[in-house]
Amino acid sequence: MGTIRRILGRLGRYRRYAILAPVFTFGAVSMDMLIPYVMALLIDRGISAGDMAQVWLWGSVMLACAFAALVIDSISAVCSARASTGLASNLRDALFEKVQSFSFSNIDKFSVAGLVTRMTTDVTNVQNAFNMALIIATRAPFSLIASLAMCVMISPNLSVIFFAALALLSLALAVIMLKTMPLFGRVFERYDALNASVQENVTAIRVVKAFVREDHEDEKFERAAGELHDLFVRAESILAWNNPVMGVAIYGCIIALSWFGTHSILAGEITTGQLTSLLGYVFHVLFSLMMLTMIFVMLSMSAASGRRIAEVLDEQPDIVNPDNPRIVVPDGSIDFDGVSFSYRVGSEEETLSDVDAHIASGETVGILGGTGSGKSTFVSLISRLYDTDGGVVSVGGHDVRDYDTEVLRDAVAVVLQKNTLFSGTILDNLRWGKADATLEECREACRAACADEFIERLPDGYDTMIEQGGVNVSGGQRQRLCIARALLKRPRVLILDDSTSAVDTATDASIQQAFSAWIPDTTKLIISQRISSFASCDRILVLDGGRVVAFAPEAELLETCDIYRDVHEVQTRVGASADFDRLEGLAYDPLSQRNDPAFADELSR
Repeated sequence: MGTIRRILGRLGRYRRYAILAPVFTFGAVSMDMLIPYVMALLIDRGISAGDMAQVWLWGSVMLACAFAALVIDSISAVCSARASTGLASNLRDALFEKVQSFSFSNIDKFSVAGLVTRMTTDVTNVQNAFNMALIIATRAPFSLIASLAMCVMISPNLSVIFFAALALLSLALAVIMLKTMPLFGRVFERYDALNASVQENVTAIRVVKAFVREDHEDEKFERAAGELHDLFVRAESILAWNNPVMGVAIYGCIIALSWFGTHSILAGEITTGQLTSLLGYVFHVLFSLMMLTMIFVMLSMSAASGRRIAEVLDEQPDIVNPDNPRIVVPDGSIDFDGVSFSYRVGSEEETLSDVDAHIASGETVGILGGTGSGKSTFVSLISRLYDTDGGVVSVGGHDVRDYDTEVLRDAVAVVLQKNTLFSGTILDNLRWGKADATLEECREACRAACADEFIERLPDGYDTMIEQGGVNVSGGQRQRLCIARALLKRPRVLILDDSTSAVDTATDASIQQAFSAWIPDTTKLIISQRISSFASCDRILVLDGGRVVAFAPEAELLETCDIYRDVHEVQTRVGASADFDRLEGLAYDPLSQRNDPAFADELSR
């Protein structure tokens, strides 16, 4: 019931339609209930008595009842449709808004595919169930009770037949529902796996084709689809028993009613018209039971969907604003004081451990480290994409947890190695950095990011359409557009997370020089495996195993830091492409294996 209340609480302005739909349904059912009764009067007073005036009278009443039922039913259907589609719209809005408030750890809990399924398939199931509930779940019980009452009023003895059929069907439905509901819960878990397979394949389609792995992906998808198919077949096989049981009940009632009803007519207990009306009520009773069966099936499916939707709506974001948040970031100074962090709560393996680092506002800092050393985690804590397990991260002299998260993140611009462009023009994408940026401002930002030269060669220039994900531009062009987008924000802190890996060294150097002119007061953090990217850096932070190994200017690092000196020597002698992970590939431990023969051989070459 708690889940139902949370779901229906999202009706909002569509609540009035949800109230009107059952009201009109009651009216339509009332008209339907009168028709068999009026038919009995038509037969007994008109046809049997040979009185055509009575035939015309009661025939007209029947037609009026049928027409009234049709009109009222149509109004009820419109109200129900508006209420159910409105509920679905509000649920999707609420889910999407909730997801926007999630931290990365919240999203990891549900998975992207799971969230997509909840906002599409699960909401559609709830919408369909609610639509049926407003009409059928109102019509069926009222019709059933009213029909049974009319049958008892006409003939209490013959009504026993209805109650016997009702008991049989209720028992059969209970058994069917108890067996199918757990299966439908597992069905939606399989939907998540199916969506994950599709999403992964479409996102990485270029890699799939490059490695000729289409057959492998087909097999993986077929397995996910096969598991979903098997669960549906099992559930539907059980539900298939519903129709035979319903058929036995309907035809059994008709046969029994015909047999005992005939004897009742001969005994003078009921009239021919009353028997006819009883047969009409048989169909109302059993049709009501059939509709209830449909409701149970739909509810068993939507119950699992409703629980999954409620899980997202009830999830509390890990990162929330304080009661009186700061709304101004004074400057771009950054301080890490004894910071520890792990992605799994309670895990003994920490991604960052006891990190201390202090960066002055406007300083340019390079960050070097191998895969898994904590570089990306380090910068993620600055914009509070995650919260620390211990210690304090401060920006502008204040704990990041004291800021309004939107204010903080607006002051920190991040350019990733795999940044995303959205469908729309180049100008639209650039204005993500500043919504009201003029064309000239966008041009200047692109010049600073060395993106102007390829944009101006495009036939439509800044009005060129970018496809979803930026697939119609190269990796280097995409990175430069993302850098220009970040520059338009003129942030307090700019983070470049290996964001020039797809551009040549000369372009990289030009971009670095442009930063001094475009954003001189901005604190710049440059993560790279390429030593040449640190040419403009005031200091370089070296991470290894989640700890700060050294933090000093390059000249000092060459004298005091074994890791940096060895990386510098390898990249200088072997080539700029030799990075930190290349050293690890040489079985090199930067802290303890400086005399490793393989590393010495590499340097000598």
